[in-house]
Amino acid sequence: MVKLTEDMIELVKAAKIYPLATASKDGEPNVVPVGMLRVMDPETIWIGNQYMKATIQNLQENPRACIYVRSAETKECLKIKGDVTILNSGADYERMKDMVKERRADLVCRSLLVMKVSAIYTCKSGPDAGAKLA
Repeated sequence: MVKLTEDMIELVKAAKIYPLATASKDGEPNVVPVGMLRVMDPETIWIGNQYMKATIQNLQENPRACIYVRSAETKECLKIKGDVTILNSGADYERMKDMVKERRADLVCRSLLVMKVSAIYTCKSGPDAGAKLA
C-alpha cells in the first residue's frame, strides 16, 4: 500500500484549492478545482462533491483520478494518483456532509469521493521532476 508521509500530509493540509483530474473511458480529460478535501489517513483522501458533473461521470466510467498539490511558499508539489469510490449514503457520506456544512452552510454535499492512494510523484522543478516518491 502507498502511504502519504507526515510531510506530504502537511503539504496537502496547507493547500486551499486542489486541481482534481479525471478522464472518461475514452480518455477525454477533465480538471476541476476542489476546495473540500481531507486526508483521512495516510492511504485515504476524502473529497466532497458539491458541483461536479463531468468528474462524476468520468469516475463512473473510469475510477482513477489525480490530485495536484502545491505550496506557494516552499514551491513543493505533489501529484497524488488513486482509485476512487463514489458514496451517496452511509456513515462516511453523512460525516462528509457535516464537514461541508461546517465549512459553508450554504453548500450541499452531493456525494463523497473516497480516493485510495496508489502512487505519489514529485512535480517540483529540477532534475527530479516527475520522480515517483511512493
